[in-house]
Amino acid sequence: MPGDKSVSHRALLFGAMAEGTTRITGLLAAEDVGRTRTAIQQLGGEVWVDRSGGVNVKGGPWRDGGTIDCGNSGTTARLLLGALAGRAGATLIGDASLSRRPMRRVLDPLARMGARIGGAGDERDAARVTLPVSVDRAALRGIEWRAEVASAQVKSAILLAGLAAEGETAYLEPVATRDHTERMLRGMGASIRVEPVEDGEGRRIVVSASQLQAAEITVPGDISSAAFWFVAAAIHPGARVTIEGVGVNPTRTGVLDVLRRMGAGVIVVERGGIEPIADVTVVGAELRGTAIGGAEIPTLIDELPALAVAAAFAQGETVVQDAAELRVKESDRIAAVVAGLRAIGVDADARPDGFVVRGGGAVGGHVITEGDHRIAMAFSIAGLRVPVVVSETESIRTSYPGFLERLAQLSTG
Repeated sequence: MPGDKSVSHRALLFGAMAEGTTRITGLLAAEDVGRTRTAIQQLGGEVWVDRSGGVNVKGGPWRDGGTIDCGNSGTTARLLLGALAGRAGATLIGDASLSRRPMRRVLDPLARMGARIGGAGDERDAARVTLPVSVDRAALRGIEWRAEVASAQVKSAILLAGLAAEGETAYLEPVATRDHTERMLRGMGASIRVEPVEDGEGRRIVVSASQLQAAEITVPGDISSAAFWFVAAAIHPGARVTIEGVGVNPTRTGVLDVLRRMGAGVIVVERGGIEPIADVTVVGAELRGTAIGGAEIPTLIDELPALAVAAAFAQGETVVQDAAELRVKESDRIAAVVAGLRAIGVDADARPDGFVVRGGGAVGGHVITEGDHRIAMAFSIAGLRVPVVVSETESIRTSYPGFLERLAQLSTG
């Protein structure tokens, strides 16, 4: 299983911010992570692979990075905006898809901290601010920021800026989101604490100025990539898939909870670790529809396309709500999922913040992926049950380069 994409991005970036040499094992070798690797090299970081395959990152003072192409990687862009604000200057650009994705939710709090932002950031009264964006090094001050929308990327950007700011920086999230940043920063010596929020299900994360120290980092297998194989097993009654070494951070395991509710067998044998790792087995069954929403959404936001395919082969209705964030991913994933389901014969409707799937009726068809890797992989898995042709597979390289080869093995095995 490829290394976790979220953890891989952070390991590279935090290693470049740290004093000393950080060694990473299990780093994901995919286009998105490659964008972060190239970015830190432009900013003065050194990256090399040792004889045993470990990726080493030597940190140090950052230099201005010129123009940094983030490609299709929203994680690269948003985390870099926070890391750059108090350290160096650069102009961030992206491909056509990334250049449509909103950046205002990151730029507004950074501006409050004193960040010097140019380019699209000059029009911050606009409803949407997008790349390209320029950032120049500035003296930052800590703030308290209450987020309206739960986003681990926005949270991470603000916390990274807080490491270079005067005073404390506090981020209040409405519901708990994936906490890879908090875990890794703590492990690398940052001054960070996490507190419950009295008036809700969220958390208050507080950081203060800190110099990160190099560390040994093991990247677990990516549960977002594993989810496609879990669904492949789940939609075939009696089938069984076991994936070893999967990351089971509790802020990421919503997909397993949903598959359990739908009737699949799920067995988790934990191995421990700062980033929890486990061997996970999913056993297929006659699935039933379920409701997905509320605080569960941040724990499975990237897995919803795969779960939509599970819903397509389930009995009854599956309702997804509170997931408006899907509208601003690599594609409008609500529209793309519903269009894909209808294309293969499944009754589905879009809602402003989610979708409804009425299981059964799948006969196969041609699915337009909108250039979105998770749409392409989700409907390729549907193709294990009914004939499906996806419009392209190039996008899959951004997160899971070996997916098609593994799919071919599964199809003929």
